[in-house]
Amino acid sequence: MPAQFLDSLEQQRAFIAAEIAALGDLRCGSITATRGRCGTPSCHCHQPGDPGHGPNPRLTYKLHGKTVTESLPDQAAVRKAETEIAEFRKLGQLHKRFVAVNAEICRLRPVEQTLTPQEKKRPKRLAGKRRAK
Repeated sequence: MPAQFLDSLEQQRAFIAAEIAALGDLRCGSITATRGRCGTPSCHCHQPGDPGHGPNPRLTYKLHGKTVTESLPDQAAVRKAETEIAEFRKLGQLHKRFVAVNAEICRLRPVEQTLTPQEKKRPKRLAGKRRAK
């Protein structure tokens, strides 16, 4: 039974690897909308009750430990970024499944006896007296 179960797990691993290979363009990050006021005092955004300029969609992500923010100029750019972020999240889920299946394969796979004759020998004890401290 364990051999059949091991074969089934290896098939699952291959299927997950194929799903990972089939992923499209991906990127990490999140999309947020910002609002604000400009620096022109006579602009409409400085009038009482005016919500200001925006919403301006932006993509924020980490690159080499630094936060990077990109403006998304139109709705097509927002949709493209959303699709790429969704693919990145799929990759994260597939990665978790892949690691879990691999861990189970490693646990079930039998240990192979591949010790060399030298490795089979027991190490010799060091002869001699211990020095006094």
